[in-house]
Amino acid sequence: MKAIRFDKPGGSEVLRYVDHDLPPPAPGQVRVRHTAIGVNFIDTYYRTGLYPLPLPSGLGSEAAGVVEALGDGVSGFEPGERVGYASGVIGAYAEAANVGVERLVKLPAGVSDEVAAAALLKGMTAQYLLRRIHPVKTGETIVFHAAAGGVGQIGVQWAKHLGATVIGTTTSPSKVALAKEYGCDHVLNSREAGWEKLVREITGGVGVPVVYDSIGKDTFLAGLDCLAVRGIMVTYGNASGPVDPFPPSILAAKGSLLVTRPTLASFVRTQAELQETADDLFAVIESGAVKIAINQRYALKDAAQAQDDLTARKTTGATVLVP
Repeated sequence: MKAIRFDKPGGSEVLRYVDHDLPPPAPGQVRVRHTAIGVNFIDTYYRTGLYPLPLPSGLGSEAAGVVEALGDGVSGFEPGERVGYASGVIGAYAEAANVGVERLVKLPAGVSDEVAAAALLKGMTAQYLLRRIHPVKTGETIVFHAAAGGVGQIGVQWAKHLGATVIGTTTSPSKVALAKEYGCDHVLNSREAGWEKLVREITGGVGVPVVYDSIGKDTFLAGLDCLAVRGIMVTYGNASGPVDPFPPSILAAKGSLLVTRPTLASFVRTQAELQETADDLFAVIESGAVKIAINQRYALKDAAQAQDDLTARKTTGATVLVP
């Protein structure tokens, strides 16, 4: 099969489109023939070595497709069945992959393969952010960074569905209208000094109970100044680089704040937990409350270009690779 592989960490130039032998699925695995592959910022962290992988390696952790073969001992899945995955697998940038059954979810008829591949990782991330770390309540005002990005678009729509007022941020004036289109009540440019003061103004000086931050280094400290007393900073990404070390006493001085650095894997530890999380996402997609915008499609061989466009922040919404 064709696959994207890399032998050393680095820029997108390390990615190679090659012939790669895929062995038969091992016991407990299913071979999935991909029809659509998700592209996510975390893929670039693995490629650059920020999140080290044993090399050489494949890349990508999200795809949808059809069950092609079953390993020994597999039950609950059948050849021809539509499935997706988005956690605990590396090697989705390929025409097929062998995936443990505990990492697979069944796709409902109302969710296409492309939508599943575009939404599973980002949408399940939004699910644990909004429904489990800080369950968003009607009437709350929240800050959601990168509101025009993949997780942001899903998170903003879902937060509005839950009854929140959403202060979104972007780093580009051209994305303000897009963020508003997806439901932001206010949109701020997080590259402009003093954006956190505007959050205080919007909230009458009180601040917000939660900040959802995938930007990292550039927005973390200012984000703390947005929080109300006992508010929670959810730093779940590093688009601008990892958060710099800071003294915990800052959290006390700013109102007994909480900080968490979660990952999806901690919220989908079992197949049952994974399917429940995915089903919650599928329900809001099928209801129409959350719409998935697939704004970029690339051939699998052009994965490097897809990553370059993503890291240059030229993309909006979701990006998929087509095998």
